Amino acid sequence: MISSSSFLDQVTTVVPVSVLLVLVLPVLVLLVLALTKLFSGSGHQGAEEARAVLVTGCDSGFGRQLALCLDRRGFLVFAGCLSPDGAGARGLLEQSSGTLKVLKLDVTKEDDLRQAKSAVLEHLPEKGLWAVVNNAGISDWAEIEWSSTQDFCNMLDVNLLGSIRTSITFLPLVRQARGRMVFVSSIFSFFHCLNMSAYSVSKRGLEAFADCLRVEMASFGVKVSIIQPGNFGRATSILKEKSAADIWEKLDLEQRRSFNRQYVELAVDYYKSTCRSGFQEPDMVIDAMLHAITASRPQSRYLLASRVDWLFFRLFPFLPTVLSDAFFSLSSMYSKRKQLLYAQ
Repeated sequence: MISSSSFLDQVTTVVPVSVLLVLVLPVLVLLVLALTKLFSGSGHQGAEEARAVLVTGCDSGFGRQLALCLDRRGFLVFAGCLSPDGAGARGLLEQSSGTLKVLKLDVTKEDDLRQAKSAVLEHLPEKGLWAVVNNAGISDWAEIEWSSTQDFCNMLDVNLLGSIRTSITFLPLVRQARGRMVFVSSIFSFFHCLNMSAYSVSKRGLEAFADCLRVEMASFGVKVSIIQPGNFGRATSILKEKSAADIWEKLDLEQRRSFNRQYVELAVDYYKSTCRSGFQEPDMVIDAMLHAITASRPQSRYLLASRVDWLFFRLFPFLPTVLSDAFFSLSSMYSKRKQLLYAQ
């Protein structure tokens, strides 16, 4: 599975990363060795046919693929779907074994969670609920001034609060099984850039919650893992496309004076080109999820990107703010943006 162009290539048109990599090569080598050790020493729990897993967001994308993989491995899968009568849920039932259970589950609704828990308890095997995979999520992009408070609330309600609601509801069952809690985050939990503020806020909050939960659950033998996919937009249905006209129509006069139409069109083109460069298949993410669920020593975090991007994203969180912010000034997109702002 090869990306046609790395995400990093879309952010900058120069090659400063190679210089940075040389400076921190010893640290990167240690990180790679540590990661390799984690993977090579990880056994599997086994007895999968006796275990149950709840996966949210199974209408499409990662959730749907994971549910099918777990079903094929003999797990009893509870597949939470926003639309249990929709095409995605029907396809799951058609392609899975007779044991997979589709549950109506909107993670923003407490009633759905209570009913889902009742359904899980009704069909729970003797070994209990082994894992919960908090996968349900939404995505959108916009500059902060193009957004409303409600836009942020909508994102948080699903991506952050939805996972918190689901975790609180099912955590006692997972704790009894000494099982796993898995959270699907994103590189945007730590990689700040244009147009992704609401999404980044929701994912950074999600990781803070998961980190706190990991510390609390360690005493109970429950493992908590965070999945950090890179550019997998083409492999899922999470992308939200909109035209320059859609954005322009929502801007008031003051915003139109600041962000002229030409810049809005540039932003749309940049977003689309970045998405087109991503992975087409979800295999890397599904493999990481399976490892988090089945390995005897799962990782706390799974950073999933191309080799070049992986090295860059490993380094990025440790850069001083002055350097991480300066990195964006090297991008042709940012230089064009600066030229176009306030332009008539």
